[in-house]
Amino acid sequence: MKTKDFSFKVKAAGDAGEIEGYASVFGVRDSYNEVVMPGAFAESLAKHQRQGTYPLMLWQHDPAQPIGVWNELSDDGKGLYGKGQLLKGVQRADEALIMLKAGAIQGMSIGYREVDVEPADASTPRKLIKLDLLEASIVSFPANGRARVDSVKSERCIAEFARRLRDGDVPSIKEFEDILREAGVPKAMAVRIASVGYAKAIRSESEGQEAIKSISDAIGALKELTHTT
Repeated sequence: MKTKDFSFKVKAAGDAGEIEGYASVFGVRDSYNEVVMPGAFAESLAKHQRQGTYPLMLWQHDPAQPIGVWNELSDDGKGLYGKGQLLKGVQRADEALIMLKAGAIQGMSIGYREVDVEPADASTPRKLIKLDLLEASIVSFPANGRARVDSVKSERCIAEFARRLRDGDVPSIKEFEDILREAGVPKAMAVRIASVGYAKAIRSESEGQEAIKSISDAIGALKELTHTT
């Protein structure tokens, strides 16, 4: 089973423990460079309906901690919409309701098996076309929360790199590779960018502005990359 996290935009969280909102919005690239496609859950939900079952509602994906039941889950073209009931008297469920109402937690994560996927290429993310939905958990940290953390970290790396350039302290090839890695660039790609493009810019530094332009272009590309993940 794989998991995928979402910011759970709770439309309602009543005193009796009812919750509803979108658990997944289609067509949005997440921090795993994946996109859930419209209709991804349709077959799985139809199967649950035929069998008279629903995916489990768990706390933090822990099968030993069910906290409620999903009364309705629908693949409505916009995303995965859910209505459920937290079970009052279950300690974790009571805690989850308190935190949801206060906005202290706003995450949901689904547990699923991949049925049909389309691999990523140089310009498009990996597409999840058909998923077998097994459970949906209330969680502390949704994926977009991690993406925000990664984005802040990446921006800090870029800012430090730019500062060093302004001060005339040009990072080494290995340091530039490390900056790329910190910004979330895969290792093989970071090595290639640093050892080919960046190395050429450093070697030609004595030629003046052309080298600075090459490095500035690299910074711009890095910023664009971090803003799209």
